[in-house]
Amino acid sequence: MTYALIAINVVIYAITAAQAKSLMDNQLGSALFIDWVLYAPAVADGEWWRVLGSGFLHYGPIHLLLNMFALYVVGRDAELVLGRSRYLAVYLVSLLGGSAGVMLFAQHSLTAGASGAVYGMFGAITVILIRLRQNPNQMLIIIGINVFISLSLPGISLWGHLGGLAAGTLATLGILFLPGWLRVRTPQAARTVGWVAVALVAFAALAAVTVSAVTSAV
Repeated sequence: MTYALIAINVVIYAITAAQAKSLMDNQLGSALFIDWVLYAPAVADGEWWRVLGSGFLHYGPIHLLLNMFALYVVGRDAELVLGRSRYLAVYLVSLLGGSAGVMLFAQHSLTAGASGAVYGMFGAITVILIRLRQNPNQMLIIIGINVFISLSLPGISLWGHLGGLAAGTLATLGILFLPGWLRVRTPQAARTVGWVAVALVAFAALAAVTVSAVTSAV
């Protein structure tokens, strides 16, 4: 699934680059980029596909390569532990969380990229390490460095990153820890509890997007 997600991102980038007739400035002149980039007023006007579609767009090849490399590094291990379906669910919920963060706190920005989902994978790996009783300090340091970079450099979506991080962390906690906290006894019930937790995080993210869209429309 990690390789499939990387492939989808690359293909969509190639389409935008072909439309823009530029490998470096793919956001300029690409109808797909214009139609999918996350912009709160457009979402408020009913263009809800931007909430997910923007997570598969990238501003130039460096943006794409950095995100895909990070996804390759952390995604494979997360997928190995969570399994394909739950991994994909956490990825998409993280993407939603990133979009929700942007919709709530950066409404007038034009946001694109898989960074929110990647930050969600950072959170997921951290939870996985704790569940496996491994030292999570390395991941915490990586997260801290990346948040510092998001704060320090212009043009980086801090709220998209933090929203994705929160969603991915909460969803993975729901999968790996919540069944134990609730003292669920059977594997089937544990999986059900995990899926319900992921659904609740997704619902919260969508609710935040809805509230923001309604606010923008007023």
